[in-house]
Amino acid sequence: PDQVLRINDELGLHPSLSGFHQLLENGQLAIVQGTGYPNPNRSHFESMDIWHTCKRKTEQRNEGWLGRYAGIQASPTRGDASVSSGEIPAVHLGREQQPLALASEAVVVPSIRSLDQFRLQGNTPESVRASVELLVRKKQVGADGLLDFVASSTRSALDASKQVEQSTRNLSSGTPYPSTRLAEKLRIVASLLDSPLETRIYYVTIDGFDTHGQQEGAHASLLGQLDGAVSAFFEDIQARGQSSRVLMMCFSEFGRRLKENASEGTDHGAAAPMFLLGENVKPGVHGTHPSLTDLDQGDLKHHTDFRQVYATVLEKWMQTASQPLLGAGFPALPLLRA
Repeated sequence: PDQVLRINDELGLHPSLSGFHQLLENGQLAIVQGTGYPNPNRSHFESMDIWHTCKRKTEQRNEGWLGRYAGIQASPTRGDASVSSGEIPAVHLGREQQPLALASEAVVVPSIRSLDQFRLQGNTPESVRASVELLVRKKQVGADGLLDFVASSTRSALDASKQVEQSTRNLSSGTPYPSTRLAEKLRIVASLLDSPLETRIYYVTIDGFDTHGQQEGAHASLLGQLDGAVSAFFEDIQARGQSSRVLMMCFSEFGRRLKENASEGTDHGAAAPMFLLGENVKPGVHGTHPSLTDLDQGDLKHHTDFRQVYATVLEKWMQTASQPLLGAGFPALPLLRA
């Protein structure tokens, strides 16, 4: 505990991250300093695509790194894009467009804007579901690639809707959550963890960190939202007895420049920390703290490739080879307990 406290003092966690502070003291937070990638791109869209696919725009990017993982988890005998009964390899929760990281050519990953919108609508949902299932599961006469795609996608949505609806009938565990969108997403994830679903990946996002102006107040507020939602989530899954099953990873597409701009904010940078949270992390600060004097045109220099963190999660947590999913071999880091 003394060592963890010294680490926190040296790190200087933002006052808005009191919950992260407690997770660090509890041995549940690993901070990976200086993550990035060579020749960084400062466009939001391109940099996010790189983080999501592990590929540059000169390469084909039809699938994301997690979508590729979801694809290899699918039955090798399945020839369509459906998700079989009992199997939803990944879920995206949120109103935003599904992240490219989850794109897969082998399976359909559902996006859930809200639980109510994810259910079939109608006066008698059971009869509506039965009619639609009969239609889409009926063997089609003749070959029609587009029709087959629509039918298989609809089957996927039906299967996912049924399983999620059955699994979230008792959402509440008694753990209070803040009234924020991120907290609501994580509240749903916690309830799904406490269900028969075999889903291994849950993906949620929080935006607004592009603080080019008036950064101090906006950044503190956003960090407070992140802190409150994540803290409540870990309290919830601890109460549910699910905490040993969870590894959370937090990342952004780039950090910020060191020098303040004329609008009291900072612009796009090149290196940033990543967070891993859970009972199985090796807590504390990993990697060298980026120099504030040895800079790359005003930016912090990265020293850890983000794909090394991905490789660590894939090989040590997901128990799968990382090279086929990342497109190259990246050495894993000592971030997780054996």
